[in-house]
Amino acid sequence: MKLTKTAFGSWSGGRFMHFGQRLEEDRWIALARQAYDEGVRTFLTSDVYGIGQGDELLGKALEGIDRDSYCLVAMIGHDIYDGQRQGAKGYARFTNSELRGPDGYEEYLERSTKRCAERCGTDHFDIVMLHNPDSIGYSSPDVWSAMAKLREKGLAGDTGIAPGPANGFAIDMAYCIENFHGEIDSAMIIINPMEPWPGRYVLPIASEFEVDILARVVDFGGIFHDDVKPGHFFKDGDHRTYRPEGWIEHGCEKLEKMRPIAEKHGLTMLQLACIWDLSQDPVKSVGPTFIQEAGDDARPVEEKISEFAALPDVKLSPEEVETIREIGNNEGCMPLKGASTRYEGEPQPDHWPMRTELQPLADKWGLNPAW
Repeated sequence: MKLTKTAFGSWSGGRFMHFGQRLEEDRWIALARQAYDEGVRTFLTSDVYGIGQGDELLGKALEGIDRDSYCLVAMIGHDIYDGQRQGAKGYARFTNSELRGPDGYEEYLERSTKRCAERCGTDHFDIVMLHNPDSIGYSSPDVWSAMAKLREKGLAGDTGIAPGPANGFAIDMAYCIENFHGEIDSAMIIINPMEPWPGRYVLPIASEFEVDILARVVDFGGIFHDDVKPGHFFKDGDHRTYRPEGWIEHGCEKLEKMRPIAEKHGLTMLQLACIWDLSQDPVKSVGPTFIQEAGDDARPVEEKISEFAALPDVKLSPEEVETIREIGNNEGCMPLKGASTRYEGEPQPDHWPMRTELQPLADKWGLNPAW
Protein backbone atom coordinates (compact mmCIF):
# COMPACT_ATOMS: atom_id res chain seq x y z
CA MET A 1 0.00 0.00 0.00
CA LYS A 2 0.94 3.62 -0.48
CA LEU A 3 0.59 6.39 2.08
CA THR A 4 -3.00 7.11 3.09
CA LYS A 5 -4.56 10.39 4.18
CA THR A 6 -4.34 9.73 7.92
CA ALA A 7 -1.36 8.24 9.76
CA PHE A 8 -0.65 7.09 13.32
CA GLY A 9 2.94 7.29 14.52
CA SER A 10 4.28 5.17 17.36
CA TRP A 11 5.80 8.34 18.86
CA SER A 12 2.26 9.18 20.08
CA GLY A 13 1.01 8.45 23.55
CA GLY A 14 4.06 9.65 25.46
CA ARG A 15 5.78 6.30 25.84
CA PHE A 16 8.77 7.02 23.62
CA MET A 17 8.63 10.79 23.17
CA HIS A 18 8.08 12.92 26.25
CA PHE A 19 4.84 14.74 25.49
CA GLY A 20 2.09 14.78 28.14
CA GLN A 21 1.21 11.69 30.17
CA ARG A 22 2.88 8.36 29.45
CA LEU A 23 0.12 5.95 28.45
CA GLU A 24 0.13 2.51 30.01
CA GLU A 25 1.00 -0.28 27.59
CA ASP A 26 -2.55 -1.65 27.30
CA ARG A 27 -4.00 1.80 26.69
CA TRP A 28 -1.36 2.59 24.06
CA ILE A 29 -2.12 -0.63 22.19
CA ALA A 30 -5.84 0.09 22.39
CA LEU A 31 -5.24 3.61 21.05
CA ALA A 32 -3.38 2.33 17.98
CA ARG A 33 -6.05 -0.31 17.41
CA GLN A 34 -8.76 2.33 17.77
CA ALA A 35 -7.03 4.35 15.07
CA TYR A 36 -7.26 1.38 12.70
CA ASP A 37 -10.84 0.52 13.66
CA GLU A 38 -11.92 4.11 12.94
CA GLY A 39 -10.27 4.25 9.52
CA VAL A 40 -6.61 5.27 9.89
CA ARG A 41 -4.62 3.15 7.45
CA THR A 42 -0.99 4.29 7.69
CA PHE A 43 1.15 3.33 10.69
CA LEU A 44 4.70 4.47 11.34
CA THR A 45 7.39 3.25 13.67
CA SER A 46 11.12 3.57 14.23
CA ASP A 47 13.51 1.06 15.76
CA VAL A 48 14.99 3.83 17.92
CA TYR A 49 11.66 4.46 19.71
CA GLY A 50 12.08 2.66 23.00
CA ILE A 51 14.92 0.66 21.37
CA GLY A 52 12.47 -1.63 19.62
CA GLN A 53 9.57 -1.31 22.06
CA GLY A 54 7.63 0.96 19.72
CA ASP A 55 7.84 -1.70 17.01
CA GLU A 56 6.69 -4.43 19.38
CA LEU A 57 3.70 -2.47 20.69
CA LEU A 58 2.58 -1.53 17.20
CA GLY A 59 2.92 -5.17 16.20
CA LYS A 60 0.64 -6.17 19.09
CA ALA A 61 -1.90 -3.49 18.15
CA LEU A 62 -2.06 -4.66 14.52
CA GLU A 63 -1.91 -8.38 15.28
CA GLY A 64 -4.61 -10.34 13.47
CA ILE A 65 -5.42 -7.54 11.02
CA ASP A 66 -5.11 -8.22 7.30
CA ARG A 67 -1.57 -7.08 6.47
CA ASP A 68 -2.70 -5.83 3.06
CA SER A 69 -5.24 -3.46 4.62
CA TYR A 70 -2.79 -0.86 5.93
CA CYS A 71 0.45 0.89 4.96
CA LEU A 72 3.28 0.08 7.37
CA VAL A 73 6.23 2.48 7.44
CA ALA A 74 9.56 1.91 9.21
CA MET A 75 12.24 4.51 9.88
CA ILE A 76 15.78 3.25 10.40
CA GLY A 77 19.17 4.86 10.63
CA HIS A 78 20.19 5.25 14.28
CA ASP A 79 22.49 2.32 15.05
CA ILE A 80 20.90 0.78 18.14
CA TYR A 81 22.71 -2.52 17.55
CA ASP A 82 26.42 -1.75 17.22
CA GLY A 83 26.42 1.83 18.50
CA GLN A 84 26.45 3.16 22.04
CA ARG A 85 23.96 5.73 23.30
CA GLN A 86 25.63 9.09 23.96
CA GLY A 87 23.34 10.63 26.54
CA ALA A 88 20.92 13.23 25.18
CA LYS A 89 22.61 12.97 21.77
CA GLY A 90 21.20 9.47 21.36
CA TYR A 91 22.62 6.81 19.09
CA ALA A 92 25.04 7.51 16.26
CA ARG A 93 23.81 7.21 12.67
CA PHE A 94 24.82 3.95 11.04
CA THR A 95 27.00 5.97 8.62
CA ASN A 96 29.33 7.04 11.43
CA SER A 97 32.86 6.14 10.27
CA GLU A 98 33.68 4.73 13.71
CA LEU A 99 31.00 2.07 13.20
CA ARG A 100 31.51 1.09 9.56
CA GLY A 101 32.51 2.25 6.11
CA PRO A 102 30.43 2.34 2.91
CA ASP A 103 31.04 -1.37 2.33
CA GLY A 104 28.99 -2.07 5.48
CA TYR A 105 25.92 0.05 4.68
CA GLU A 106 23.99 -2.63 2.82
CA GLU A 107 24.48 -5.26 5.53
CA TYR A 108 23.40 -2.85 8.25
CA LEU A 109 20.28 -1.62 6.47
CA GLU A 110 19.17 -5.16 5.67
CA ARG A 111 19.79 -6.38 9.21
CA SER A 112 18.05 -3.47 10.91
CA THR A 113 15.05 -3.65 8.57
CA LYS A 114 14.62 -7.38 9.17
CA ARG A 115 14.80 -6.96 12.95
CA CYS A 116 12.36 -4.08 12.89
CA ALA A 117 9.95 -6.14 10.76
CA GLU A 118 10.20 -9.12 13.12
CA ARG A 119 9.27 -6.92 16.07
CA CYS A 120 6.30 -5.58 14.09
CA GLY A 121 5.15 -9.11 13.30
CA THR A 122 5.65 -8.82 9.54
CA ASP A 123 8.18 -9.80 6.88
CA HIS A 124 8.16 -6.52 4.97
CA PHE A 125 7.32 -2.83 5.10
CA ASP A 126 5.40 -0.85 2.54
CA ILE A 127 7.90 1.97 2.98
CA VAL A 128 11.31 2.10 4.69
CA MET A 129 12.59 5.62 5.35
CA LEU A 130 16.11 6.72 6.16
CA HIS A 131 15.66 8.27 9.61
CA ASN A 132 17.41 11.47 10.70
CA PRO A 133 20.34 11.09 8.28
CA ASP A 134 23.63 12.88 8.74
CA SER A 135 25.38 14.64 5.85
CA ILE A 136 26.55 11.26 4.51
CA GLY A 137 23.01 9.94 4.42
CA TYR A 138 21.87 12.89 2.31
CA SER A 139 24.76 12.77 -0.13
CA SER A 140 26.22 9.27 -0.44
CA PRO A 141 25.43 7.12 -3.50
CA ASP A 142 26.47 4.10 -1.41
CA VAL A 143 23.69 4.80 1.09
CA TRP A 144 20.99 5.04 -1.58
CA SER A 145 22.29 2.05 -3.48
CA ALA A 146 21.96 0.10 -0.22
CA MET A 147 18.43 1.47 0.31
CA ALA A 148 17.51 0.23 -3.17
CA LYS A 149 18.60 -3.27 -2.16
CA LEU A 150 15.81 -3.32 0.45
CA ARG A 151 13.29 -3.22 -2.38
CA GLU A 152 15.14 -5.84 -4.42
CA LYS A 153 15.14 -8.20 -1.42
CA GLY A 154 11.43 -7.73 -0.75
CA LEU A 155 11.91 -5.98 2.58
CA ALA A 156 10.42 -2.69 1.37
CA GLY A 157 7.87 -1.83 -1.28
CA ASP A 158 9.17 1.74 -1.46
CA THR A 159 11.99 3.70 0.15
CA GLY A 160 12.17 7.27 1.35
CA ILE A 161 13.65 9.77 3.77
CA ALA A 162 12.59 11.23 7.12
CA PRO A 163 14.71 14.25 8.11
CA GLY A 164 15.02 15.40 11.66
CA PRO A 165 14.86 15.47 14.55
CA ALA A 166 14.78 19.28 14.47
CA ASN A 167 13.61 21.59 11.71
CA GLY A 168 15.73 22.37 8.68
CA PHE A 169 17.64 20.28 6.12
CA ALA A 170 15.91 21.96 3.16
CA ILE A 171 19.11 22.37 1.11
CA ASP A 172 20.17 18.81 1.89
CA MET A 173 16.73 17.55 0.87
CA ALA A 174 17.01 19.39 -2.44
CA TYR A 175 20.34 17.72 -3.15
CA CYS A 176 19.19 14.30 -1.99
CA ILE A 177 15.94 14.29 -3.98
CA GLU A 178 17.56 15.64 -7.14
CA ASN A 179 20.38 13.09 -7.04
CA PHE A 180 18.61 10.00 -5.66
CA HIS A 181 14.96 10.51 -6.59
CA GLY A 182 14.90 7.05 -8.16
CA GLU A 183 15.12 5.63 -4.64
CA ILE A 184 12.95 8.24 -2.87
CA ASP A 185 9.24 7.61 -3.22
CA SER A 186 8.21 9.49 -0.08
CA ALA A 187 9.52 11.90 2.54
CA MET A 188 8.35 12.86 6.02
CA ILE A 189 8.83 16.52 6.94
CA ILE A 190 7.65 18.98 9.57
CA ILE A 191 4.98 21.27 8.17
CA ASN A 192 1.83 22.73 9.73
CA PRO A 193 0.00 26.08 9.68
CA MET A 194 2.24 27.51 12.40
CA GLU A 195 5.45 26.03 10.99
CA PRO A 196 5.17 26.50 7.23
CA TRP A 197 8.89 27.33 7.10
CA PRO A 198 11.12 25.75 5.94
CA GLY A 199 8.98 22.74 4.96
CA ARG A 200 7.06 24.67 2.32
CA TYR A 201 10.29 25.09 0.36
CA VAL A 202 10.60 21.31 0.10
CA LEU A 203 7.14 20.89 -1.46
CA PRO A 204 7.98 22.12 -5.00
CA ILE A 205 11.14 19.99 -5.01
CA ALA A 206 9.09 16.93 -4.05
CA SER A 207 6.44 17.79 -6.64
CA GLU A 208 8.97 17.97 -9.47
CA PHE A 209 10.29 14.49 -8.68
CA GLU A 210 6.92 12.96 -7.68
CA VAL A 211 7.88 12.36 -4.06
CA ASP A 212 4.90 11.91 -1.73
CA ILE A 213 5.04 13.96 1.47
CA LEU A 214 3.94 12.78 4.90
CA ALA A 215 3.56 15.78 7.22
CA ARG A 216 4.45 15.31 10.88
CA VAL A 217 4.03 17.55 13.95
CA VAL A 218 0.76 18.71 12.38
CA ASP A 219 -0.60 19.54 15.84
CA PHE A 220 2.20 22.05 16.65
CA GLY A 221 2.93 20.78 20.13
CA GLY A 222 -0.75 20.23 20.89
CA ILE A 223 -1.94 23.75 20.04
CA PHE A 224 -4.17 22.42 17.26
CA HIS A 225 -5.69 19.87 19.62
CA ASP A 226 -7.24 23.04 21.09
CA ASP A 227 -6.57 22.05 24.70
CA VAL A 228 -3.21 23.73 25.30
CA LYS A 229 -3.95 27.23 26.53
CA PRO A 230 -2.01 29.98 28.35
CA GLY A 231 -1.10 28.75 31.83
CA HIS A 232 -1.11 25.11 30.68
CA PHE A 233 0.37 22.62 33.14
CA PHE A 234 3.24 20.49 31.87
CA LYS A 235 4.54 17.64 33.95
CA ASP A 236 8.28 17.43 34.57
CA GLY A 237 10.27 16.27 31.56
CA ASP A 238 7.72 17.28 28.93
CA HIS A 239 9.72 18.24 25.81
CA ARG A 240 7.49 21.25 25.19
CA THR A 241 8.90 23.03 28.24
CA TYR A 242 12.04 23.63 26.15
CA ARG A 243 10.16 25.72 23.61
CA PRO A 244 10.69 29.51 23.66
CA GLU A 245 8.81 31.48 26.29
CA GLY A 246 5.43 32.69 25.06
CA TRP A 247 4.98 30.02 22.40
CA ILE A 248 1.57 29.01 23.74
CA GLU A 249 0.27 32.59 23.93
CA HIS A 250 1.46 33.40 20.42
CA GLY A 251 0.17 30.08 19.12
CA CYS A 252 -3.29 30.60 20.60
CA GLU A 253 -3.47 34.12 19.16
CA LYS A 254 -2.77 32.74 15.69
CA LEU A 255 -5.19 29.88 16.28
CA GLU A 256 -8.06 32.30 16.83
CA LYS A 257 -7.23 34.11 13.59
CA MET A 258 -7.48 30.80 11.73
CA ARG A 259 -10.64 29.62 13.48
CA PRO A 260 -13.14 31.39 11.14
CA ILE A 261 -11.78 29.37 8.19
CA ALA A 262 -12.22 26.16 10.19
CA GLU A 263 -15.78 27.11 11.11
CA LYS A 264 -16.58 27.95 7.48
CA HIS A 265 -15.73 24.36 6.50
CA GLY A 266 -17.14 22.68 9.62
CA LEU A 267 -13.69 21.62 10.83
CA THR A 268 -12.11 21.34 14.24
CA MET A 269 -8.77 23.10 14.60
CA LEU A 270 -6.82 19.83 14.31
CA GLN A 271 -8.78 18.97 11.20
CA LEU A 272 -8.02 22.42 9.78
CA ALA A 273 -4.29 21.89 10.31
CA CYS A 274 -4.50 18.51 8.58
CA ILE A 275 -6.59 19.82 5.67
CA TRP A 276 -4.23 22.79 5.23
CA ASP A 277 -1.36 20.35 4.74
CA LEU A 278 -3.36 18.04 2.47
CA SER A 279 -4.52 20.96 0.32
CA GLN A 280 -0.95 21.41 -0.89
CA ASP A 281 0.71 19.21 -3.47
CA PRO A 282 2.42 16.80 -2.91
CA VAL A 283 1.25 16.19 0.70
CA LYS A 284 -0.48 12.80 0.77
CA SER A 285 -0.60 11.98 4.48
CA VAL A 286 -0.66 13.69 7.88
CA GLY A 287 0.54 12.33 11.21
CA PRO A 288 -0.12 14.47 14.31
CA THR A 289 1.25 13.62 17.74
CA PHE A 290 -1.57 12.35 19.96
CA ILE A 291 -0.95 13.72 23.43
CA GLN A 292 -2.70 12.86 26.68
CA GLU A 293 -2.28 16.11 28.54
CA ALA A 294 -1.63 16.03 32.29
CA GLY A 295 -4.41 16.60 34.81
CA ASP A 296 -7.56 14.81 35.89
CA ASP A 297 -9.81 17.01 33.74
CA ALA A 298 -7.70 16.70 30.59
CA ARG A 299 -9.41 15.72 27.38
CA PRO A 300 -9.00 11.96 26.71
CA VAL A 301 -6.54 11.21 23.92
CA GLU A 302 -9.06 8.72 22.52
CA GLU A 303 -11.31 11.67 21.60
CA LYS A 304 -8.46 13.17 19.61
CA ILE A 305 -8.02 9.96 17.63
CA SER A 306 -11.74 9.91 16.77
CA GLU A 307 -11.62 13.56 15.71
CA PHE A 308 -8.63 12.84 13.47
CA ALA A 309 -10.06 9.63 12.00
CA ALA A 310 -13.20 11.56 11.01
CA LEU A 311 -11.14 13.93 8.83
CA PRO A 312 -13.50 14.95 6.01
CA ASP A 313 -12.66 15.19 2.31
CA VAL A 314 -12.33 18.96 2.16
CA LYS A 315 -9.81 21.01 0.22
CA LEU A 316 -8.97 24.61 1.00
CA SER A 317 -8.74 27.12 -1.80
CA PRO A 318 -5.28 28.46 -2.72
CA GLU A 319 -6.34 31.78 -1.18
CA GLU A 320 -7.27 30.11 2.12
CA VAL A 321 -4.00 28.16 2.14
CA GLU A 322 -2.07 31.40 1.67
CA THR A 323 -4.10 33.29 4.28
CA ILE A 324 -3.34 30.63 6.88
CA ARG A 325 0.32 30.52 5.87
CA GLU A 326 0.58 34.28 6.37
CA ILE A 327 -1.03 34.04 9.82
CA GLY A 328 1.35 31.29 10.89
CA ASN A 329 4.44 32.60 9.09
CA ASN A 330 7.49 31.53 11.12
CA GLU A 331 10.20 32.33 8.60
CA GLY A 332 13.52 33.09 10.25
CA CYS A 333 12.32 32.18 13.75
CA MET A 334 15.18 29.77 14.50
CA PRO A 335 18.54 28.53 13.27
CA LEU A 336 17.92 25.54 11.04
CA LYS A 337 19.74 22.21 11.09
CA GLY A 338 21.69 20.73 8.19
CA ALA A 339 24.00 22.47 5.74
CA SER A 340 24.54 26.15 6.52
CA THR A 341 27.05 28.96 6.05
CA ARG A 342 26.57 29.66 9.76
CA TYR A 343 28.45 26.49 10.66
CA GLU A 344 32.17 25.87 10.37
CA GLY A 345 34.22 22.89 11.43
CA GLU A 346 33.83 19.14 11.26
CA PRO A 347 30.36 17.88 10.30
CA GLN A 348 28.16 16.95 13.25
CA PRO A 349 25.19 14.54 13.16
CA ASP A 350 22.61 17.34 12.77
CA HIS A 351 24.56 20.26 11.25
CA TRP A 352 27.48 20.71 8.90
CA PRO A 353 29.17 23.30 6.70
CA MET A 354 27.78 24.37 3.35
CA ARG A 355 29.40 22.36 0.55
CA THR A 356 30.19 23.65 -2.93
CA GLU A 357 27.91 21.16 -4.66
CA LEU A 358 24.92 22.34 -2.61
CA GLN A 359 25.01 25.97 -3.78
CA PRO A 360 23.43 25.37 -7.23
CA LEU A 361 20.51 23.61 -5.54
CA ALA A 362 20.09 26.45 -3.06
CA ASP A 363 20.04 28.93 -5.93
CA LYS A 364 17.61 26.86 -8.00
CA TRP A 365 15.06 26.45 -5.23
CA GLY A 366 15.47 29.80 -3.45
CA LEU A 367 16.99 28.29 -0.31
CA ASN A 368 19.03 30.61 1.89
CA PRO A 369 22.28 28.96 3.11
CA ALA A 370 22.35 31.38 6.07
CA TRP A 371 18.98 30.21 7.46
